[in-house]
Amino acid sequence: MQYKILKLISYILCQLPHSFILWLGKYMGLLYFNIAAKQRNRAIRQLRESLGKSQKDAEKLIRGSFINIGRNFLEIMYMPNLKKENFETYMEIDHIARFKAALAEGHGVVILTAHVGNWEWLSAALVFSGIPLTAIAKPQPNEQHTRILNEFRAMVGVEIFSRGTSELLGAAKALKKGKALGFLVDQDAGPGGAFVDFLGRTASTPMGPAVFAKKFSAPIVPAFIVRKPDGKHTVIIGEVLHYKDKGNSDQDLYDLTVEMTRIVEKVIQENPTQWLWFQKRWNTTPEMKKTKHHTVKQQVVENE
Repeated sequence: MQYKILKLISYILCQLPHSFILWLGKYMGLLYFNIAAKQRNRAIRQLRESLGKSQKDAEKLIRGSFINIGRNFLEIMYMPNLKKENFETYMEIDHIARFKAALAEGHGVVILTAHVGNWEWLSAALVFSGIPLTAIAKPQPNEQHTRILNEFRAMVGVEIFSRGTSELLGAAKALKKGKALGFLVDQDAGPGGAFVDFLGRTASTPMGPAVFAKKFSAPIVPAFIVRKPDGKHTVIIGEVLHYKDKGNSDQDLYDLTVEMTRIVEKVIQENPTQWLWFQKRWNTTPEMKKTKHHTVKQQVVENE
């Protein structure tokens, strides 16, 4: 039933101009900001602890973050209107040549990204720019929500592999075929993650991107999407990274994970209203860490 309701909402929204979607999304976000006290207060607290902002400044930034969430939700419902022929109306891409050069190495590409801006539209922008894109995604708690999200992703040409399942074998095959494989790396990775300083506090961090980059000799391309003041988007393609073998596999994987974490941090610090501050990023403590063997060998399965 929920799937059908979401499909109806999507159909109605797709009859409306994008400018109205942005206007409506703003007020949906403000409504969410006012009624979701638990998420709002967690977001304000975590932003203050991470960026050292005053209560007043944190509230203002989180208000902007919730507005962006409202707009993102409606834009996801609007995705059937997003086509190769018109996507440049809604977004621009910086340095796409970096991405294509990484693909030309012939080992596939690991995409480093996070829950910044409208990450679902980031996928569409890359596909419409000629990038053969696949991604590892965590299923939603509600199966019907996962169904419609994956349907929209398929519409724009993104192949999805479910995190924590045997579908990860397909993700490995995608890299072997020279495709790009996306990882969202800003979620708590549980006891098996690498414990890295993230925005001023120790956080369990997924090592999946580093493990895949090592195993398949794949270059890593940072790619993020941020919303501009006019409501449209800019896709930022960062400098290409590579796994560096210095003779200690565990340490080398950890060092690469730290390097990638610094990139994510910088994007969030520069665009604080674009990140999901209410997510439980720092839930797992170092005391919960498992053995080093488990961290390296099972990271692909458990964290990505």
